[in-house]
Amino acid sequence: MIIHPEKSALEQGLPFPMGATWDGAGANFALFSENAEKVELCLFDPTGQHEIARHVLPVRTDYVWHGYLPDVKPGLLYGYRVHGPYAPEQGHRFNANKLLVDPYARGLFGKLINHDAHYSYNRASLAEDLSFDDRDNAPYIPKCILTDPTLPSETEPPLHTSWSDTIIYELHVVGSTRLNPGVKEKLRGTFSGLTSDAFLNHLQDLGVRAVELLPTFPFTDETHLVDKGLTNYWGYSPYTFFAPEPRYLSGLKSKIDVTGGMGEFRAMVQRFHAVGIEVILDVVYNHTGEGGHLGTTLSLRGIDNANYYRLIHNNCRHYVNDTGCGNTLDISHPRVLQMVMDSLRYWVEYGLVDGFRFDLTCSLARIDGVFHTHSGFLAAIGQDPVLAHVKLIAEPWDLGIGGYHLGGFPRRWSEWNDRYRNTVREFWRGGENTMMELAHRITGSDDIFGSRGRHPRSSINFITAHDGFTLEDLVSYGHKHNEDNKENNRDGCSENYSWNCGVEGPTDVAAINELRQRQKRNFIATLFLSQGVPMLVSGDEMGRTQKGNNNAYCQDNAVSWTDWQNISDDGLLEFVKKMIRIRSGCTAFRRSEYFTGQEIDGGPIKDITWWSPAGHEMTHDDWYIPHAKCLGFHMACPYKGVRGERLMVMMNAHHDTVPFHLPPPAYGERWHILLNTISVTEDISSKIVKAGDVFTLEGHSLVMLSSSAMATDQQIVQG
Repeated sequence: MIIHPEKSALEQGLPFPMGATWDGAGANFALFSENAEKVELCLFDPTGQHEIARHVLPVRTDYVWHGYLPDVKPGLLYGYRVHGPYAPEQGHRFNANKLLVDPYARGLFGKLINHDAHYSYNRASLAEDLSFDDRDNAPYIPKCILTDPTLPSETEPPLHTSWSDTIIYELHVVGSTRLNPGVKEKLRGTFSGLTSDAFLNHLQDLGVRAVELLPTFPFTDETHLVDKGLTNYWGYSPYTFFAPEPRYLSGLKSKIDVTGGMGEFRAMVQRFHAVGIEVILDVVYNHTGEGGHLGTTLSLRGIDNANYYRLIHNNCRHYVNDTGCGNTLDISHPRVLQMVMDSLRYWVEYGLVDGFRFDLTCSLARIDGVFHTHSGFLAAIGQDPVLAHVKLIAEPWDLGIGGYHLGGFPRRWSEWNDRYRNTVREFWRGGENTMMELAHRITGSDDIFGSRGRHPRSSINFITAHDGFTLEDLVSYGHKHNEDNKENNRDGCSENYSWNCGVEGPTDVAAINELRQRQKRNFIATLFLSQGVPMLVSGDEMGRTQKGNNNAYCQDNAVSWTDWQNISDDGLLEFVKKMIRIRSGCTAFRRSEYFTGQEIDGGPIKDITWWSPAGHEMTHDDWYIPHAKCLGFHMACPYKGVRGERLMVMMNAHHDTVPFHLPPPAYGERWHILLNTISVTEDISSKIVKAGDVFTLEGHSLVMLSSSAMATDQQIVQG
């Protein structure tokens, strides 16, 4: 179907590719809108402040409006005005007074300024969104940049780091470098700042193999935050999906970048690759920053609200809100799904990224409101050749009905495992009836993933994430303290499975501070000795605190930034490095298959054996003693040619010491103490215990022993 609404100065052009595409002689513009009556392409001068031309897209093919503008070059600034009915009760919110951002814009120029002109209705009207606002918002919205589409040439092939070798470091572009004195001031808080020598050296010293960047698409600062003097810090409110966030660019903001900022972004990725670190993007395709029915009109709402968003049946004025953010994109619509897939391919082909973590992934895989593993989104991902080699991580839930599906994604996916987080936290704070659950979690959550033919790498293990307490706060606060968010402490999760060790917040009591440090080491040790893929949050390795705020999404300040000059726990950083060395050097902690509990090499030693502190293999009754909080596991490790290697880990979450009877000689005659979280200063490498000895396991501690084949963590690395 082709419709010629009226004559235009533009040539007809093509309905593909979507967005603005420069071909060397001019540019093709294509925008999907089924319900629009007319689409105008608005051009701006290099300052972005003055509209210099307005052209009607002359042709509509299969609901894609398109036109070709000859004799233009990269750097041209543009936006759209889309005409159609303003009838919210019918799902239509067209308002041509609003300049709209192209959802396919490859770059943005200027700043999104919070202003009432972004609302299609009169906010002062008693009729709310049923009223109409005729103000022009062009002075307050970024302009889209026509970019040079040249594909990058990367001399080195992608890293393709195996899942078993992957250690993820979750970070925020701003928070990781804003206070880092080793980063040039003008680069702090930017993509370029992340690849400064100071920060890269830190990551290399740690031994991480991938960084996971919190959202980097352009995002909004919601009005309710601006009214309180706050901003959106995390960035989970995008309004376009192909451009890097301008505030993360180090270039002059008054100069148009013909790459749209992708040049700087790509240089960052290449620098990470050069030191063996992959880049994973945290992406948000489940909703936009336009909010609910009383939200702003920045892009999709004004382009074709009824098709881009899921609306409530029989009440199209309102949105399905499975995301908790006011709206939900309708990924089941072919054109919306196309936009998401085009975006993913773009960041792989042009941005060179290595994977994606999908925010609220269940909302992307719903059919008629119900989660399905054979949804169009999951099917499209599964067959796409460009995405075939990238890492895929699901946040396996949303806020809709039936929205929790941990373990429910296809085999190729990995998933954030919140049951791992909760179980490990509950065990170490001394919770009862946790040992069986803990055993499943630290062996890769086979009970969740194994029955579906999946593998340990399906589980992304984490103790903390950007959302929630930091590691320091996990051991320092029993309750959230979100008063700085100005929501009367109502926001954020109330159950954190945390323990303040006896005092709420900072204290000068030495015994409590020592216990807190030990607990942090217990958490870190558990994380890196568990099967699955570990994720560490930026700053946790140095004791970063948010002062009890477990929902710092709106704190773009010292609450969220890593303080590089006032490290609260000097020994923790070295301990984290040690644990990563141990994990990286020993394949026993990076298995591609689950433990079987079966004898190996003709017996009698099993691949894993669970031990009671009484000195025998755990029985059925041992697992279900309510007050029991101490156990151990023995691993046979026939790897790297070391046939006789044995490892023994003992964990005690009791307040008091526990006499732990070591296994008999068949499991290992002599043991070197490789790790003891009770202290990080004492030299334990020369200490040896023997089979059958009674080891005094201090309260709230984890001890790791290695057989005579491996005496130190350095030998494990070399082993």
